[in-house]
Amino acid sequence: MTSKFKYNEEALENLRIEDPGILDRLIDHQSFRENNLKKNRAKVDKRITLEEAVAQYVDDGDIVADSGFSYVRTPLQAHYEIIRQNKQDLQYIGSPNTNHSFTVYTGNCKYTHNSYIGAEMRGTDRMFSKSVQQGKTKILSEWGHGSMGLGFKAAQYGEPFVASKQLLGSDMIKYNPYVREERDPWTGEPVALIAALHPDVVFIHCQQADMYGNGKIFGPAVNDIAMAFAARKVIITCEEVVPEMVMRFDTAHTYIPFMIVDAVVELPWGCLPGCCPGYYYWAREWWEWLMRIAMTSDEAMTDFVKNWIYGCKNQYDWIARLAEDFGGYQYIDNLRRMQKAEEYLIEDTGVDFSYKQVVPKWD
Repeated sequence: MTSKFKYNEEALENLRIEDPGILDRLIDHQSFRENNLKKNRAKVDKRITLEEAVAQYVDDGDIVADSGFSYVRTPLQAHYEIIRQNKQDLQYIGSPNTNHSFTVYTGNCKYTHNSYIGAEMRGTDRMFSKSVQQGKTKILSEWGHGSMGLGFKAAQYGEPFVASKQLLGSDMIKYNPYVREERDPWTGEPVALIAALHPDVVFIHCQQADMYGNGKIFGPAVNDIAMAFAARKVIITCEEVVPEMVMRFDTAHTYIPFMIVDAVVELPWGCLPGCCPGYYYWAREWWEWLMRIAMTSDEAMTDFVKNWIYGCKNQYDWIARLAEDFGGYQYIDNLRRMQKAEEYLIEDTGVDFSYKQVVPKWD
């Protein structure tokens, strides 16, 4: 496969990308526009199940975008279904790239466009680093948070690239074929030209959506609005499907318009084990187990993935397992109560924020 685009040659050499053609689809603006023109702009009922959405809209070899932010409003359950359906040869891109680690470890993510990966105060992702060192995935481009976001923003605005000062102070340009340093034609100063980025498919979790695909996001949208306009296929997962009149009578926070959405999946608790602002807190104990215990060895991680991904057919299985491992259904109810108390900074609510360090069952 030969490339039809000109890339940053130094980055190609440093990344040792033997076949530049695998880079093309992410910046193929023409195919994106042609795909976009074929979308149905009519108001039709787009509701399907998560299993149907993954089967229909995620193809082997697709570039899949990570949305949300780390464990905040991230459609984790949708990506676990991608793993269960064993989609192959995927590229993943996102900032942060939360789901890369799981799909790399399970063999579904062949290539990655790398940005920050971790679980915030739970630390960086050692298993991802180890997987890269072991050759389980190939890094195609290196990014910072903001620079990747500018690539999505350029795609949203229909621009071929944006000029920025970002990345000029680092060596990332040497490892990013989609960015090149040029001169500002007015000042003569150096600028980084960042190509518009077009993933194939993105799952975006909204708190509310109607059956046509209008989606409400409460809390930080991060890169999700830009990615919704930048991606070829857009699937909304949501805590609840609401009547269209909810969108019409209160247009605040309706950030995703129906005409760019391909499918709507009603998926309550779809962010577990992460949090969904307004609905539930993140499962801290689960993340600690993952980052501090499961990632210490291949054996522990294999067992973890077997239990929590392959061993759960949907989010309700997750709820049952979280309850079993971490304190009964009172634990699940407390996730909802903690989220409300945290958002409104209410003191003396009686909500239990206490936390005990996770102890392995074999200790």
